[in-house]
Amino acid sequence: MKRTLFVVAVSLALVGCGDPKIDGKSEAAYHSSLTKVAEGLPEAQRKEFAEALSIVAMSQLSLSDMFSGKQSVDSFKGKTIASLDGKTAAQVIDEASKIRADREVKEKQQAIKEVSDLLEKKAGAEKDKSELAKFTVSKSRFSMRPEQYLTGSQPLVELSVVNGTSHPISRAYFKGTIASPGRSVPWFSDDFSYNIKGGLEPGESADWSLAPNMFSDWGKIDAPADAVFTVEVVRLDGPDKKALFDSRKFGEADERRLKALQDKYSTM
Repeated sequence: MKRTLFVVAVSLALVGCGDPKIDGKSEAAYHSSLTKVAEGLPEAQRKEFAEALSIVAMSQLSLSDMFSGKQSVDSFKGKTIASLDGKTAAQVIDEASKIRADREVKEKQQAIKEVSDLLEKKAGAEKDKSELAKFTVSKSRFSMRPEQYLTGSQPLVELSVVNGTSHPISRAYFKGTIASPGRSVPWFSDDFSYNIKGGLEPGESADWSLAPNMFSDWGKIDAPADAVFTVEVVRLDGPDKKALFDSRKFGEADERRLKALQDKYSTM
């Protein structure tokens, strides 16, 4: 009997001398116990413990509930204290590691979905480019016409186009570039569009003369005589005024995002 009591007493003593735990009975007890738990750790492990506390605490925060009023600062604080109550530093660090691992899995799953969406978007843009190529620009000329009653000159854009698509087109969007042969940097580049009155049916051709605003950058163009004006079709709208084909649906920002995700998750 004495031996049994001795074993029980030793066991209780060992429990009492175990790693200090966080006390969540009250806010005061919580903060006091955090200090004791941290002080009982080696200096190198205190930072890890502090980071673990932050991760566990943030796992209790719901921004949507916070914004909707379902979660207040006090309820968040109470939920955090309750989740840490009775835990040792090692248990907090272990829980933070699990939270971090779960978060990384979810982030990778979301990244895989985003990469899939971006690749689909990129493929759609490439398909649109092949359709846009069917809307041909057989002539593109740029000139400046002196104005008789105004200071400056009126920029003029002359285009001859053929709708080789199988769709009626209500509006065409272009990228115009003025560059000299052998030079890498163009003198001028800008986007413009033309609203086609009555539309352009499949197989139809048209000659257009556009007059960009002379007070815009078009009116400031000063290119040498050897410069050539080229036009790229970048978007076509259908009869409902919505985009039928758009080569820019997958832009530079999308390309950078796709590359960043593929570099980060290279095994995808």
